[in-house]
Amino acid sequence: MENQFPELFNGKTILYVHGFASSGQSGTVRRLREAFPSAKVVAPDLPIHPAEALQLLRDTCESERPDLILGTSMGGMYAEMLYGFDRILVNPALRIADTMQEHGLTGQQHFLNPRKDGVQDFIVTKAMVKEYQAVTDQCFAHAADPGEQERVFGLFADEDQLVHTQPLFRQHYAQAIPFHGEHRMNDHAFLHSILPLMRWIDDRQEDRQRPVLAIALEALRDGYGQPRSNAQKTIRQLLATYDIHFVAPTENASDTISWLTQYIGVPAWHHTVLTDQPRLLLADYFVTAQPIDSLATTLVMPSDTFKSWEDLQVYFQRLGGQ
Repeated sequence: MENQFPELFNGKTILYVHGFASSGQSGTVRRLREAFPSAKVVAPDLPIHPAEALQLLRDTCESERPDLILGTSMGGMYAEMLYGFDRILVNPALRIADTMQEHGLTGQQHFLNPRKDGVQDFIVTKAMVKEYQAVTDQCFAHAADPGEQERVFGLFADEDQLVHTQPLFRQHYAQAIPFHGEHRMNDHAFLHSILPLMRWIDDRQEDRQRPVLAIALEALRDGYGQPRSNAQKTIRQLLATYDIHFVAPTENASDTISWLTQYIGVPAWHHTVLTDQPRLLLADYFVTAQPIDSLATTLVMPSDTFKSWEDLQVYFQRLGGQ
């Protein structure tokens, strides 16, 4: 993967917790190490027995003190129980015992990735399923503890055919975020859904303040209700430098949220402002379809100056993040 972000998690530790039948040599671990070359990525092979796996992870947290824990699928289930740390749970299998039985993940199994111990196959017995049930019954034990609500994020793919635990997650945590993708993470999901969330977490940890860029919905979509040409691409590039918020009238708020969820995704989560007085917004820049008397530097698009989102991209590149 060509995209690298050495400024993010610089000198920090990221703990990755893999899913069922995987290992610390998964493609996601490679993505993390390539994307964050200035960070230390710790990714242990988990024991098959869940109590042993959870103890290993707790010992790893004690020794490594990770700045962020990222868990996928079964790893998301384990990550939920690693209290006291910032955590992202991607499609978490919070009821892994049920998932095993429903999708035939019992009996003889083959590891999808190589492991340090060289083991390639394993057997999931009925007794082991009960072990997993006993461990998952411990989920959410400290969800109500001070600070935990702010530390835990759940990411849920809209085309996940294996795990459906978003309703359960929402019973205990507020920060549930939908994204476009499937159960297994690919480069697109990582770059456009997980990376923005990781950037927000790193900014919060560092108390990093980025210039605020507000974008009006009418400047973002065309008369057919589709994103304007290159708008999505430009926004994804500007996310590396600016704190982007999306602005729309209060009318048809649910339609606005649905549109932004579909076309913008995770970057619009908690970054959408519904207001009928956009001129009162406190922003450094405001991209809008109509001239407006605002405290922000107003950029009208489309206009003679900015005929397309490509023109806006060139403008912000020249600013160099200011």
